[in-house]
Amino acid sequence: MIKKPSVLVIIGSKSDLEIMKDCLAQLEEFGIAYDLEISSAHRNPEKTAKLAKEAARKGYQAIIAAAGMAAALPGVVASHTNLPVIGVPMPGSNLNGIDALLSMSQMPAGIPVGVVAIGKPGARNAAILAARIIAIGNTRIAEKIKQYRTKIKQG
Repeated sequence: MIKKPSVLVIIGSKSDLEIMKDCLAQLEEFGIAYDLEISSAHRNPEKTAKLAKEAARKGYQAIIAAAGMAAALPGVVASHTNLPVIGVPMPGSNLNGIDALLSMSQMPAGIPVGVVAIGKPGARNAAILAARIIAIGNTRIAEKIKQYRTKIKQG
Protein backbone atom coordinates (compact mmCIF):
# COMPACT_ATOMS: atom_id res chain seq x y z
CA MET A 1 0.00 0.00 0.00
CA ILE A 2 1.15 3.52 -0.72
CA LYS A 3 1.82 4.82 2.80
CA LYS A 4 1.17 8.51 2.29
CA PRO A 5 -2.41 9.13 1.13
CA SER A 6 -2.51 9.81 -2.60
CA VAL A 7 -6.23 10.49 -2.91
CA LEU A 8 -8.40 12.89 -0.99
CA VAL A 9 -12.02 11.76 -0.90
CA ILE A 10 -14.50 14.44 0.10
CA ILE A 11 -18.15 13.66 0.67
CA GLY A 12 -20.83 16.28 1.20
CA SER A 13 -22.52 14.46 4.08
CA LYS A 14 -22.36 11.27 6.15
CA SER A 15 -25.25 9.87 4.13
CA ASP A 16 -22.94 9.67 1.08
CA LEU A 17 -20.63 7.24 2.86
CA GLU A 18 -22.76 4.15 2.20
CA ILE A 19 -22.36 4.57 -1.57
CA MET A 20 -18.76 5.77 -1.37
CA LYS A 21 -17.69 2.62 0.51
CA ASP A 22 -17.31 1.04 -2.95
CA CYS A 23 -14.86 3.80 -3.89
CA LEU A 24 -12.84 3.33 -0.71
CA ALA A 25 -12.79 -0.46 -1.11
CA GLN A 26 -11.53 -0.10 -4.69
CA LEU A 27 -8.74 2.26 -3.62
CA GLU A 28 -7.76 -0.25 -0.92
CA GLU A 29 -7.75 -3.08 -3.48
CA PHE A 30 -5.23 -1.10 -5.53
CA GLY A 31 -3.16 -0.39 -2.41
CA ILE A 32 -3.80 3.34 -2.60
CA ALA A 33 -4.03 5.18 0.70
CA TYR A 34 -6.63 7.91 1.01
CA ASP A 35 -8.02 10.42 3.44
CA LEU A 36 -11.78 10.82 3.80
CA GLU A 37 -13.31 14.16 4.76
CA ILE A 38 -16.91 15.24 5.17
CA SER A 39 -17.32 18.81 3.98
CA SER A 40 -20.32 20.37 2.30
CA ALA A 41 -19.70 23.13 -0.23
CA HIS A 42 -22.78 24.88 1.14
CA ARG A 43 -22.60 24.19 4.88
CA ASN A 44 -18.78 24.27 5.24
CA PRO A 45 -17.47 26.46 2.40
CA GLU A 46 -14.33 27.59 4.26
CA LYS A 47 -13.36 24.02 5.21
CA THR A 48 -14.03 22.82 1.66
CA ALA A 49 -11.86 25.56 0.15
CA LYS A 50 -9.07 24.89 2.64
CA LEU A 51 -9.08 21.14 1.88
CA ALA A 52 -8.79 21.85 -1.85
CA LYS A 53 -6.17 24.58 -1.52
CA GLU A 54 -3.90 22.43 0.69
CA ALA A 55 -4.35 19.14 -1.18
CA ALA A 56 -1.37 19.41 -3.55
CA ARG A 57 0.96 20.58 -0.77
CA LYS A 58 -0.10 17.57 1.30
CA GLY A 59 0.90 15.24 -1.53
CA TYR A 60 -2.45 14.17 -2.91
CA GLN A 61 -2.44 13.30 -6.59
CA ALA A 62 -6.20 13.34 -7.18
CA ILE A 63 -9.39 14.37 -5.40
CA ILE A 64 -12.69 12.49 -5.52
CA ALA A 65 -15.70 14.58 -4.51
CA ALA A 66 -19.18 13.09 -4.07
CA ALA A 67 -22.32 15.18 -3.86
CA GLY A 68 -26.02 15.09 -4.60
CA MET A 69 -28.71 17.50 -5.71
CA ALA A 70 -27.05 20.86 -6.54
CA ALA A 71 -23.74 18.96 -6.49
CA ALA A 72 -21.59 22.04 -5.99
CA LEU A 73 -18.85 20.20 -4.09
CA PRO A 74 -16.72 18.94 -7.02
CA GLY A 75 -16.87 22.31 -8.78
CA VAL A 76 -15.99 24.27 -5.66
CA VAL A 77 -13.08 21.91 -5.01
CA ALA A 78 -11.90 22.20 -8.63
CA SER A 79 -12.00 25.99 -8.38
CA HIS A 80 -9.44 25.89 -5.55
CA THR A 81 -6.91 23.36 -6.87
CA ASN A 82 -4.96 22.34 -9.96
CA LEU A 83 -5.23 18.65 -9.08
CA PRO A 84 -7.57 16.43 -11.08
CA VAL A 85 -11.03 16.36 -9.48
CA ILE A 86 -13.39 13.46 -10.09
CA GLY A 87 -17.05 14.07 -9.28
CA VAL A 88 -19.38 11.29 -8.16
CA PRO A 89 -23.08 12.20 -8.46
CA MET A 90 -25.16 10.87 -5.56
CA PRO A 91 -28.66 9.48 -6.23
CA GLY A 92 -30.46 10.98 -3.20
CA SER A 93 -32.72 13.53 -4.86
CA ASN A 94 -36.18 13.35 -6.41
CA LEU A 95 -34.39 13.19 -9.75
CA ASN A 96 -32.31 10.15 -8.69
CA GLY A 97 -29.00 11.92 -9.22
CA ILE A 98 -29.62 13.23 -12.73
CA ASP A 99 -29.53 16.76 -11.29
CA ALA A 100 -26.13 16.10 -9.68
CA LEU A 101 -24.79 14.53 -12.87
CA LEU A 102 -25.83 17.49 -14.99
CA SER A 103 -24.54 20.00 -12.45
CA MET A 104 -21.10 18.37 -12.35
CA SER A 105 -20.84 17.93 -16.10
CA GLN A 106 -21.72 21.56 -16.88
CA MET A 107 -18.67 23.22 -15.33
CA PRO A 108 -17.51 26.46 -16.96
CA ALA A 109 -14.49 26.36 -19.24
CA GLY A 110 -11.28 26.42 -17.23
CA ILE A 111 -12.63 24.60 -14.15
CA PRO A 112 -12.96 20.97 -15.27
CA VAL A 113 -14.44 18.17 -13.22
CA GLY A 114 -14.20 14.60 -14.46
CA VAL A 115 -17.62 13.03 -13.89
CA VAL A 116 -18.45 9.37 -13.51
CA ALA A 117 -21.76 7.49 -13.30
CA ILE A 118 -24.36 8.09 -10.62
CA GLY A 119 -24.07 6.13 -7.37
CA LYS A 120 -22.20 2.90 -6.71
CA PRO A 121 -20.89 2.30 -10.28
CA GLY A 122 -19.58 5.85 -10.30
CA ALA A 123 -18.01 5.46 -6.86
CA ARG A 124 -16.03 2.43 -8.04
CA ASN A 125 -15.11 4.08 -11.35
CA ALA A 126 -13.91 7.21 -9.53
CA ALA A 127 -11.39 5.08 -7.65
CA ILE A 128 -10.29 3.34 -10.84
CA LEU A 129 -9.88 6.67 -12.62
CA ALA A 130 -7.86 8.08 -9.70
CA ALA A 131 -5.69 4.95 -9.79
CA ARG A 132 -5.08 5.43 -13.52
CA ILE A 133 -3.99 9.01 -12.87
CA ILE A 134 -1.59 7.86 -10.15
CA ALA A 135 -0.34 4.99 -12.35
CA ILE A 136 1.14 7.48 -14.82
CA GLY A 137 4.06 7.84 -12.42
CA ASN A 138 3.77 4.63 -10.42
CA THR A 139 4.54 1.28 -12.05
CA ARG A 140 3.27 -0.70 -9.04
CA ILE A 141 -0.19 0.86 -9.34
CA ALA A 142 -0.08 0.43 -13.14
CA GLU A 143 0.51 -3.29 -12.60
CA LYS A 144 -2.38 -3.50 -10.10
CA ILE A 145 -4.69 -1.91 -12.69
CA LYS A 146 -3.52 -4.39 -15.30
CA GLN A 147 -4.24 -7.27 -12.91
CA TYR A 148 -7.66 -5.82 -12.09
CA ARG A 149 -8.58 -5.56 -15.76
CA THR A 150 -7.57 -9.19 -16.28
CA LYS A 151 -9.70 -10.20 -13.28
CA ILE A 152 -12.82 -8.41 -14.52
CA LYS A 153 -12.42 -9.92 -18.01
CA GLN A 154 -12.60 -13.36 -16.41
CA GLY A 155 -15.83 -12.43 -14.62
